[in-house]
Amino acid sequence: MSVFSQVKSLVLDSLRDLASEGSIPEDVDLSNVTVERPRDEAHGELATNAAIAVAKSAKRNPRELAEELSAKLKSDERIVSVEIAGPGFLNLELRPGIWMNEARSALRQGLGYGRSEAGNGLTVNLEFVSANPTGPLHMGHARGAVFGDALGRLLEFAGFQVHREYYVNDGGAQVDALARSAYLRYLQANGRNVEFDDKAYKGDYLIPVGGNLKEEFGDRWVGKPETVWLEQAREFVIAAMLELIREDLGALDIRMDQFFSEKSLYGTGRIEAAIEELGRRNLIYEGVLKPPKGRAPEDWEPRRQTLFKSTEHGDDVDRPI
Repeated sequence: MSVFSQVKSLVLDSLRDLASEGSIPEDVDLSNVTVERPRDEAHGELATNAAIAVAKSAKRNPRELAEELSAKLKSDERIVSVEIAGPGFLNLELRPGIWMNEARSALRQGLGYGRSEAGNGLTVNLEFVSANPTGPLHMGHARGAVFGDALGRLLEFAGFQVHREYYVNDGGAQVDALARSAYLRYLQANGRNVEFDDKAYKGDYLIPVGGNLKEEFGDRWVGKPETVWLEQAREFVIAAMLELIREDLGALDIRMDQFFSEKSLYGTGRIEAAIEELGRRNLIYEGVLKPPKGRAPEDWEPRRQTLFKSTEHGDDVDRPI
């Protein structure tokens, strides 16, 4: 058991002692009690919000409750001092031997130090990166990839079964624009002069895609309408972009368990069924989002749309469906 777990258990046991003594109700909610490192080292080695977290439901003054909890904690031999701060936070200092024992434990366990079975084998679907398949990944995507994979490894270390998913946004206008851009590179590969409009993807990464299209289809598409080549070109270029993305992720030692196609849901009724189920659970509503934080884009306009109540699950804003 880690130092944090030890101290949190001590805090929770102390609250239960107060409940058995009648200082707080026995059914008081302890789920919001935390023990963590304070941002300022001058505030002790560990800090807990315990008194504040239970004061409202216990109908107690948090500062007075902190005094009672402080007395309980001070009686434990692992605690050197307890300081009450602000409205009722408790800053704790531990005996040096506690940390020395933890260091010895880390040396003994080596790379297994900190591993737990807290997840109890529960499967977590972790979706991350999921950049639109319209080109190679950039540094912003790499940051998200590293963060997501690190989170997955931490979850596995804590006993969860992690399924890593890349959600491929392969439906919609941006993919059609990509296919048209690849077609222009195909025409170039066939010796034709082309012009790129503002909606086209002009990156050099599509030049080899155009060459591969020429190898595959020769000049059969030259001068032909979109009805002849658009669908095949779209599938071809998406496959090429996903191969680039896999290579980039592989360079970061990141392997996805699944690349899930959004387009595969179209026409199945599953999207509509999911929206209906979210509505039945009262998890969506029609609303208007606030402008983005910071300087709002010049073309930003408030509009009503279907929003998911993600703020009820720890998010900072509700998200569009």
